[in-house]
Amino acid sequence: MVINMNTNRDLNYRLYVQKTGGFIRTPFNKEFEYYAVVKSGNVDMVRKNFETLRKNFLDGKGKLSDDPIRNMMYHFVVSAAITARMCVECGLGHDVSYTLSDIYIQKADKCRSVDDIIDVMEEMQVDFAQRMHELKKDNVVSIHIRKCIDYIYDHLHEELTIKLLANVIGLNPSYLSKLFIKEKGISINKFITRAKITTAENLLKFSDFTSLEIALALGFSSQSAFISVFKKNNGVTPKQYRDMQYMSNI
Repeated sequence: MVINMNTNRDLNYRLYVQKTGGFIRTPFNKEFEYYAVVKSGNVDMVRKNFETLRKNFLDGKGKLSDDPIRNMMYHFVVSAAITARMCVECGLGHDVSYTLSDIYIQKADKCRSVDDIIDVMEEMQVDFAQRMHELKKDNVVSIHIRKCIDYIYDHLHEELTIKLLANVIGLNPSYLSKLFIKEKGISINKFITRAKITTAENLLKFSDFTSLEIALALGFSSQSAFISVFKKNNGVTPKQYRDMQYMSNI
């Protein structure tokens, strides 16, 4: 691996400045939970999150430009890209998701203040969440399975078991397992694994988080356990997958 020494010097300098200046980047798990709420279709929680986020929106976020409006716009584009791709992975139509992202980026591009861009971001996230909510209603017959799936996507970073899900939903574990297979055509454990793997693929494609950070964020017991499950499902390791995605975009 060839490292650009100029970039490396800049990186070390900025890390030093951040450390001495007391800058603390938003923890990965917290950022991940935020996007998980959107793709889960929890519209009320998206709105509630923004009540808190709006007060100190840039806390824990990197500086992407010296110009405040351009800095916020860059953060908006990143958010739109991640939101669109995570919703696609959870069933939202590819064209719908990407076009919706384009619409909101163009809308934000016309804003002339940081607060206006934040307003558009909230509008965008609520829109995506509403579409995911409707999608899940259309794809799932019973309210029990819908609640089960919502809980899974909201808690991918935790250890999920059939017994736990059954307690949350209020059903017998055996009955929940049979009902889930009947309505979704797949076992709960396989659904959880698929949800974690597709989320990991997104993060490997569109972020620079390490395999260890992704493994911890998705509730795997260790980095090696994550690598093993990922390779079993994709035929390649997370690093090989990321390298393949990088090469395909050159």
